[in-house]
Amino acid sequence: MLRQMLHGKIHRARVTDACVDYPGSITIDAKLLEAADILPGEKVLIANLTNGSRAETYALRGEPGSGAVCLNGGTARYGKKGDIIIVMSFVVLDEKELKTHEPKKIVLNERNEIIG
Repeated sequence: MLRQMLHGKIHRARVTDACVDYPGSITIDAKLLEAADILPGEKVLIANLTNGSRAETYALRGEPGSGAVCLNGGTARYGKKGDIIIVMSFVVLDEKELKTHEPKKIVLNERNEIIG
């Protein structure tokens, strides 16, 4: 049996911009992507804690150290600057892999700096 499990999580990120005139995706500071083990181009689920919306898209690498968390294209319709979101990636594992799998989780402060 295969199970879909949380792989990477960026908790309480603040949206820094929402740009509708863009092909799509979410741009995230490269340091945050790396810390959560999310790759550029990887599918992510975005849960908006401010308005309750959810969206699926893919991650884009933002400038390292910029704190950027920008909703792009249609995803920009699911939130606005200042909203608090959770970004999650998932992996499919078999029963053997489940025993050792540990998701990478980071928690951010209001400036999108890692605090946990």
